[in-house]
Amino acid sequence: MSLRPFHLAFPVHDLAAARAFYGGVMGCAEGRSSDEWIDFDFRGHQIVAHLAPERSDDTASNHVDGHGVPVPHFGIVLTMEDWQALADRLREAGTEFVMEPTVRFKGKPGEQATMFFRDPSGNAIEMKAFADDGMIFAG
Repeated sequence: MSLRPFHLAFPVHDLAAARAFYGGVMGCAEGRSSDEWIDFDFRGHQIVAHLAPERSDDTASNHVDGHGVPVPHFGIVLTMEDWQALADRLREAGTEFVMEPTVRFKGKPGEQATMFFRDPSGNAIEMKAFADDGMIFAG
């Protein structure tokens, strides 16, 4: 299976804060930009922060494996090594986690390392990893 890059546009309240978070803390290269939006390379995918200061974050959540999971959210499935490196980088930057880096569904199909955090505008991000990528869609 050959995956194509996805595109996601999302609201932010401040472009400078988005640039510092996605470019600085997350390490995403910046692409094109204007006074109202910024493109970022999200590990080969295109995400676009659009200035929308009137939009508040969505704090709805659902329970997954005993944890409150923010809805909506987006993220990438990383390798375990990259996941751990990002967790370390986020901790060093003082990022506040919605869900601390952890392993959920331990010992079950779909066991995964996961962490949730929010960008400066309140958008929820989940970064996860599987020891075996064959378990990504395990039931």
